[in-house]
Amino acid sequence: MDGGQNELERLMLFEHVRMNAEAEYAKNPTDADNLTKWGGALLELSQFGDINESKKMIKDSVARLNEALSINPAKHEALWCLGNAHTANAFLISDHDEAKPHFDDAFLCFKQAVEECPGNEHYLQSLASCAKAPELHKEIHKHGGLAQAQQTLGGGSAASSSAKSSAKKKSSDLKYDIFGWIILAVGIVAWVGMAKSNVPPPPPSR
Repeated sequence: MDGGQNELERLMLFEHVRMNAEAEYAKNPTDADNLTKWGGALLELSQFGDINESKKMIKDSVARLNEALSINPAKHEALWCLGNAHTANAFLISDHDEAKPHFDDAFLCFKQAVEECPGNEHYLQSLASCAKAPELHKEIHKHGGLAQAQQTLGGGSAASSSAKSSAKKKSSDLKYDIFGWIILAVGIVAWVGMAKSNVPPPPPSR
């Protein structure tokens, strides 16, 4: 099916970006652009594993993005990606009080990204969405958490009663909201944005 093929292509693309960035880092560990690409690729790849793998990937992503920001604190692409990493991490935590500081960190990152690049619509959207994220988190985990959301999005088995089904449909809208925001916003837009902001393409492999 088309969806599965696209997923595989995305997995291969970001794995390729990650490997290139890792190789580049060995040659030049102070390249903030490269670290941002690496962190962004890890964040994308975090969507393909189970929850434990996802958490590890997100943690690695945060480390790379923080490293990029220690080199260039004004790098808005890294700030934006870091905001998305904190958001994704928060959604993987079921306890609301434990997740809240991650949403706060995300909000600060998006706010700084907007300050560094005021006209960027994606940053403004992320900042606005981030304010609603804790409420979405409550809804998601009230309905069984991210695993349940992924099952619903992936076409899990139909509900036994139509009443349950329509309740699921309602919560499913929220799930699309979150997954659309995290996956699409972090994914395609990040790389389109980065390509436009003078990040050179990786050298062709020999």
